[in-house]
Amino acid sequence: MLCRRLLKTNNIIKNVASLKYTPTTTTSTNVVRNLSRSFSTASTTTTVQPIDHSSQMDRILGRIQEETNRAFEGGGEKRNNAQHSKGKLLARERIDLLLDADSFREYDMLVTHRCQDFAVEKIPGDGVITGHGTINGKLVFVFSQDFTVNGGSLSEAHAEKICKIMDKAMKVGAPVIGLNDSGGARIQEGIASLAGYAEVFQRNVMASGVIPQISVIMGPCAGGAVYSPAITDFTFMVKDTSYLFVTGPDVVKSVTKQDITQEELGGAKTHTTKSGVAHLAFENDIDALKKVRELVTMLPQSNYSAPAQSECFDDPTREDEVLDKIVPEDPNKPYDMMEVIERVVDEGRFFEIQPNYAKNIIIGFAAMEGRTVGIVANQPKELAGCLDIDASVKAARFVRFCDCFNIPLITFVDVPGFLPGTDQEHGGIIRHGAKLLYAYAEATVPKIAVITRKAYGGAYDVMSSKHLRGDTNYSWPSGQVAVMGSKGAVEIIFRGKGDIAEQEQIYNDKFANPLPAARRGFIDSIIVPRETRKIICEDLQVLKDKKLENPKKKHGNIPL
Repeated sequence: MLCRRLLKTNNIIKNVASLKYTPTTTTSTNVVRNLSRSFSTASTTTTVQPIDHSSQMDRILGRIQEETNRAFEGGGEKRNNAQHSKGKLLARERIDLLLDADSFREYDMLVTHRCQDFAVEKIPGDGVITGHGTINGKLVFVFSQDFTVNGGSLSEAHAEKICKIMDKAMKVGAPVIGLNDSGGARIQEGIASLAGYAEVFQRNVMASGVIPQISVIMGPCAGGAVYSPAITDFTFMVKDTSYLFVTGPDVVKSVTKQDITQEELGGAKTHTTKSGVAHLAFENDIDALKKVRELVTMLPQSNYSAPAQSECFDDPTREDEVLDKIVPEDPNKPYDMMEVIERVVDEGRFFEIQPNYAKNIIIGFAAMEGRTVGIVANQPKELAGCLDIDASVKAARFVRFCDCFNIPLITFVDVPGFLPGTDQEHGGIIRHGAKLLYAYAEATVPKIAVITRKAYGGAYDVMSSKHLRGDTNYSWPSGQVAVMGSKGAVEIIFRGKGDIAEQEQIYNDKFANPLPAARRGFIDSIIVPRETRKIICEDLQVLKDKKLENPKKKHGNIPL
């Protein structure tokens, strides 16, 4: 009987240690009291009580309650207030906003670090809150670093908590969301902290392409801490409060003598407009978490899942006459490809990724008949829609993400070629442009492409052409599929002899239209622009059970 009672005691302790998180400690106190009462009630049936177990249990429950309270308090009132004064939410507040109400189940609340040197403060949870919950009913795993506890620095125990939820996410097939707010490696632990980072990195790599991974940078993220977000699929930042850099301003100044602020070096604007490291930036924590919820709703749970499906209120046969006139008659006049996208997809809703980086190409998620699709489109408003280094890399990574997670790709093409110039050539446009080619050629998901105007040179091949296993390829009547524009072609063909205007007209009649490509079968059909949505919806239905496999191999060697 005593053994059974001790076993029951251990189970109660485990249950309390894994209590579901609630915003206040009052509820957890009540839960502990209820467990205590339940245990006392169960104990009344025992006839032999040589030891006063109830008082012993009260002591145990009291210690558990004390530790639980400390975990909920984080770094304490002073540090919590300091976090709020910077416009930042606390780690638990972030989880509350991210997940559905009352869905969070916390793991390892009472874990502490094992460092014996330098008198590092021991607070239950050790600077990171981990567990699982739901977003609009979809299971997700989450960790939220707590800057109020030792600056959110990563210890060996801290890393083990993160690794545990990543391992569970892989086993059950669910996304992982990291809310990063950390000063980096815990210096006091030395190599143990570095080993912890490497353990996390290894899991990021193993999870890549298996489950979606999202990083939200909500505070400083320096040194080794930056590499995990860099491996994940999407990185979001918060303006003015989040930073990403390998070395901070002080180190930069000591090495290069350059004075630079944290914001200039690694702020949200820097990484969403210049480096391309981050995908989106938001005004505050609340906006960021709201957008993460929206994105997760559009993503599949894992690479074994079909594309996300939502209720559709938009007629799949809807036609839009505006599309018939959206492309200017002047081939050199720009127009907004974003309007084309919004007039084709469900309810005009488009979740754009990296809107402020490499603006000459558009990427993002939308829905067609409620099913998530990935959109890639040249933007004639920026650099005439040319492909350059940044645009190629931006689109290539997105195409590969969609292919990993069975998301069909729709490509809108208006590309005059690759951007010329010494900067591009010396920067490796050949290698970087090949990344986009590789991504499309490797992709086995349904691929639908619509040429709205120009499709010139190698850029025509790269943008989901029929030759890269495009499933259906269309052109509007305004499409021009050729090696190059008429001016450059005439200069080469006729070498400046004869009437230039007449020669250009001859060339345009022959090549500046979609007929030659259609006659060769490289274009499946020349379609009326207003019918674009209807045709794409029909194709997606036909292709929803598409089966295509690449040759068996360990992995390809993409030109990184």
